[in-house]
Amino acid sequence: MEMTVRKIVAACGGKLLCGNPDTVVTSVVTDSRQVTNGSLFVPLKGEKTDAHTFLHAVFASGAAAVLTQEHRRMEGEEAWIAVDSTQLALQHIAAAYRERFTIPVVGITGSAGKTTTKEMVVLALSARYNVMKTRGNYNSQIGLPLMMFEFSREHEAAVVEMGMSDFGEMARLARVAQPKYAVMTNIGISHISQLKTRENILREKLHITDWFTLGSVLFLNGDDPMLAKLRGRTTYETVFYGTAPWCDFRAEGVTVQKETTAFRCIATGRESVDVTLPVLGMHHVLDALAGLAVAERLGVPLDRAAAALRDYRPLAMRQQIYYVNEVTVIDDSYNSCPDACKSSLSVLSMFQARRRVAVLADMLQLGEYSRQAHFEVGVCAAKNGVDILLTVGPESKAVAEGAHSVRSEIDCCVFDNNDQAVAELKSFLSPGDAVLVKGSRGMHTDEIVRALI
Repeated sequence: MEMTVRKIVAACGGKLLCGNPDTVVTSVVTDSRQVTNGSLFVPLKGEKTDAHTFLHAVFASGAAAVLTQEHRRMEGEEAWIAVDSTQLALQHIAAAYRERFTIPVVGITGSAGKTTTKEMVVLALSARYNVMKTRGNYNSQIGLPLMMFEFSREHEAAVVEMGMSDFGEMARLARVAQPKYAVMTNIGISHISQLKTRENILREKLHITDWFTLGSVLFLNGDDPMLAKLRGRTTYETVFYGTAPWCDFRAEGVTVQKETTAFRCIATGRESVDVTLPVLGMHHVLDALAGLAVAERLGVPLDRAAAALRDYRPLAMRQQIYYVNEVTVIDDSYNSCPDACKSSLSVLSMFQARRRVAVLADMLQLGEYSRQAHFEVGVCAAKNGVDILLTVGPESKAVAEGAHSVRSEIDCCVFDNNDQAVAELKSFLSPGDAVLVKGSRGMHTDEIVRALI
């Protein structure tokens, strides 16, 4: 990227306290350790650290300019830009930079499955385009703006993940990314403690369309009951994907073999295509359909998009499979919510195993819905043939209760922490067992996976 201090000041409505307005910025960072020659350093205030303490030091590392919300007068040759809020200023600067590009931008949101869907959409589009995509979990009020600065003239399309947890956040993200196409995976109860109702969650997520223009399209999972209700009720074009017969892109003849899922994609008014994915799970079928639908709309032949999806590989801690001493370990420890947890249990049920073991830790930020949500996950575990259930954390005690409500004989162990769960697992896991590990990010269930592998 290249952007002068003058244009940065104009973009964020700031005031240049000192320094040369023609100084060129070539990168934007919020971590002082990532400052290099030409960086704009944006100091953020966190719960434990105020990065304003690093403002003087970053110039020694090559910073070209800094933002500040703590200073109103400075002197010297270095560029200091005063703003009311460094976080909001970051978003405004990112929006201004994004506006330089006219490539199609696809936004991905939903209560679960955003990252996998993003990867599927990227793969399908990559059959024709050079695609910029969100790295890691850079989908937040800070992460998404930083991704905008990775746009370059070489990119022909972009796919950005957009996550939200409270009122107003999606509208701000939409202002930054300005997607002309968007995918909504589902409306669950993640973050419902802040947003209170599913209706509020849907209403807030729909702000992803705030910057839609003529020709924009919203791609919706028709298998999600709340999203299906939007059929014929929007002012912009919608394309539905799923298994319902009325979906524009639907999957038929889904078959599962060892670590492979195959189906036929029936696209209304177009040729159908066979799809093979090197992963298990119906949720992956839906993610692939989203990728195919977006790719087709952007001019990628369906057969080429389907061929590209064969190269999909799970990201770290997202249903990665390890084989350790003839035990199958399914690492799905990155995060958890009710819908995602139920999908993972469905995947576990597909393994031909001597015993199916599920290690499920607390799902966080569910507010008053927490007990019921955990109970329902336990019901799902029992119905999916889990033989041994281990829970970690106070909320997950309800998972065991839900499982016992369906099958009283299911072996359930309730633990307070990961170390206890690891000790129990190591005491009984035997060749031929399959074990799923899943929990919210704050439960650090990746510690359990590392102990096993």
